[in-house]
Amino acid sequence: MDESAAMAAALDQVGPRLKRLRTQQGVTLTALSQTTGISKSTLSRLETGQRKPSLELLLPLAQAYRVPLDDLVGAPEVGDPRVRLKPQRAHGRVVVPLTRQPGGVQAWKIVIPRTKRVPELKTHEGYEWLYVLAGRMRLVLGDHDIVLGPGEVAEFDTRVPHWFGSTGDEPAEVLSLFGSQGERMHVRATSGGSG
Repeated sequence: MDESAAMAAALDQVGPRLKRLRTQQGVTLTALSQTTGISKSTLSRLETGQRKPSLELLLPLAQAYRVPLDDLVGAPEVGDPRVRLKPQRAHGRVVVPLTRQPGGVQAWKIVIPRTKRVPELKTHEGYEWLYVLAGRMRLVLGDHDIVLGPGEVAEFDTRVPHWFGSTGDEPAEVLSLFGSQGERMHVRATSGGSG
């Protein structure tokens, strides 16, 4: 197979790969369109092979699915099983995405610096579950102002005015699970006692 035939064959597989990835992650074309800014018709034509993939289309898709661009174009496996999490800075915090798909429940590790801030309460659609990994986190939720330590959990409807941050005494590390459509955590526990 010559080089141009190999490239054509690789490009032919991009559409089915995109559709399989979207289906496996349970994402609708509408949700993907909202996440990427690419129209539903363009996304559909990409998946069916009626639209030729371009870097301008594949880069936002790779970011939305949180997969390397190589996964979308079918680059050969390199055999490295490590997951490379890319920390981001947001509102003075270090945020590490732990989930790789758009939509549904999103998981983040958040490192909140020691700085003392005046709480700015906000509301939005969704449901959040916060688990303190290290340090102490201040949570203002409606009329409540509480401090959580390592191993403590808070869960709440994000339509209630809320803010969370550092107590100002030490940095805090927090695991956040957030469902933008109001998905809640499903906790299953068995009793260790007899009875």
